[in-house]
Amino acid sequence: MLDLTYTAPAPKVIAGAKEDWELVIGMEVHAQVSSNAKLFSGASTRFGAEPNSNVAFVDAAMPGMLPVINEFCVEQAVRTGLGLKAQINLFSAFDRKNYFYPDLPQGYQISQLYHPIVGEGEILVDMGPGVGRKVRIERIHLEQDAGKSVHDMDPNMSFVDLNRTGVALMEIVSRPDIRGPEEAAAYIVKLRQILRYLGTCDGNMQNGNLRADVNVSVCRPGDYEKYQETQDFSHLGTRCEIKNMNSMRFIQQAIDYEARRQIAILEDGGTVDQETRLYDPDKGETRSMRSKEEAHDYRYFPCPDLLPLEIEQAWVDDIAASLPELPDAKKARFVGDYGLSEYDASVLTAEVESADYFEKVAAVGEDGKLAANWVINELFGRLKKDDREITESPVSPEQLGGIIKLIKAGDISGKIAKELFEIVYTEGGDPAQIVEARGMKQVTDTGAIEAAVDEVIAANPAQVEKAKQNPKLAGWFVGQVMKATGGKANPKAVNELVAKKLAQ
Repeated sequence: MLDLTYTAPAPKVIAGAKEDWELVIGMEVHAQVSSNAKLFSGASTRFGAEPNSNVAFVDAAMPGMLPVINEFCVEQAVRTGLGLKAQINLFSAFDRKNYFYPDLPQGYQISQLYHPIVGEGEILVDMGPGVGRKVRIERIHLEQDAGKSVHDMDPNMSFVDLNRTGVALMEIVSRPDIRGPEEAAAYIVKLRQILRYLGTCDGNMQNGNLRADVNVSVCRPGDYEKYQETQDFSHLGTRCEIKNMNSMRFIQQAIDYEARRQIAILEDGGTVDQETRLYDPDKGETRSMRSKEEAHDYRYFPCPDLLPLEIEQAWVDDIAASLPELPDAKKARFVGDYGLSEYDASVLTAEVESADYFEKVAAVGEDGKLAANWVINELFGRLKKDDREITESPVSPEQLGGIIKLIKAGDISGKIAKELFEIVYTEGGDPAQIVEARGMKQVTDTGAIEAAVDEVIAANPAQVEKAKQNPKLAGWFVGQVMKATGGKANPKAVNELVAKKLAQ
């Protein structure tokens, strides 16, 4: 089994500053719940629909319309909490968060401040083989999304699309345990991976289904340890929040810029203002959006339209029993059962679809290591070249497993296998039938191979003398024999016969 005991990476020290500073980062990730209907209405959540076509009366805040909780969204939140090894709260409640957005018709958001549905959990973030960090999850709460303002359709007016209004979000709040830009990106990668394995969020950052608010502050070396001992946040410095990040690369760039900005202010004798900022990727900088609000600024109070949410432990247990195998467990199993390296297992388990594909190939081909090599190097390489996802692969797991089975049986060589893969990729078909129909089967008759070896040796006496002086030159004869047999001779038999003949 894979050893999942990690060595924590060193905290990020900002280079180029006058003094030593360390980074402290906390993340608030908004993950759209994978559900066909919204959190409090039956309106569709389909992406790309005509503006304002997926809007129920309650989403548009029509008078007298009351929210009705979507049980499946609650189940998805519980499933996520269990996947993050978190405490599931059998009692939770919804609150009104009051603020003005032009695309929020109610004038308030229904969220969970005081009694979230999920409590403390954790994520083990991979930073390389044997290196990682445990990031604590503070809470996960359910809330409804706002709509979307469109500013580029008319020079004088803005438009409002309410299709997203009321879509269920899980806000996953971490502790300030992340210590660098690379770690922040790795945290999002791992969180997204777990959500996709669980089926609770599709993780599509381009569509806005997964986005992060990044809280950044800087402190002196040793201050973070003081915070760990006292839980006093003042040791961590004043934080600034960078809103709505939906790119791993931009998250890293924004953190790096913001840390340097804060350090420059502090080293010049100034103070950092607590505020919300936006990242401009074109300029590579953050800019002020508004002063950072506290909870009391939103005038939270219990939502009068929704009763507290009380769930039963038996229901939670049923959900726990239905959880799929998660990335870390699958990775450990791939290492243990198939003898894969930790790196190969990480590549194959990065996406649940890739892991499922590999297992089917290994089952048909009956060789885990060979299957991993072909999936990672040949298939992934070709798919990347063609800009295709694993779900769009022209080669099915059964077809690739069939190629591997032919290699193991000695029916085809590695060289022929690559030619066969190309045929299957572009034309389709059953690998075994293609080999038979096109005469691609490997020559294993030692008599025929020996005759080809004898012919090449007899035709090249000068090369024979050189090879006897320098055994490394035997490879030349192997190449000539393979060429003479159209690449169909068994390479192992050719090597053995060439070595035997040259030694005589």
